[in-house]
Amino acid sequence: MATNNFKKIKSGAEWETKVAYSRAVIAGNHIYVSGTTAIGENGEIIGIGDMYAQSRQCIKNIEKALEKAGASLKDVVRTRAFITNIDEWKAFAKAHKEFFEGIDPAASLLEVSRIIHPELLIEIEADAVLKNNKNQL
Repeated sequence: MATNNFKKIKSGAEWETKVAYSRAVIAGNHIYVSGTTAIGENGEIIGIGDMYAQSRQCIKNIEKALEKAGASLKDVVRTRAFITNIDEWKAFAKAHKEFFEGIDPAASLLEVSRIIHPELLIEIEADAVLKNNKNQL
């Protein structure tokens, strides 16, 4: 398998080795954060049955990955959210606005039939761009 010069950010989650992915990848001044769910520090699902709580946790997890990459939520240019019930879009939107108001990234919101665990209601991806990234290769 070919390697590249991308810098990979790992979270230590068991799924990273099972699936062969990184929490985030730095490519030049771009940071791509993988689909992120509402998993807490100890591997537990945060906000079972609560779209708003899960949305907030996803964004907090994205924020941690960005910090490891030398970035912040202010550097996010795009988010993609996948939710299991489009009728709960307002709960997601409330959380998204709390973190991204004034940043206003390009955004997508899609309904999916399910996520990898039945109690997960949402998964969010994020892309960020930095002008001067000290982690840039």
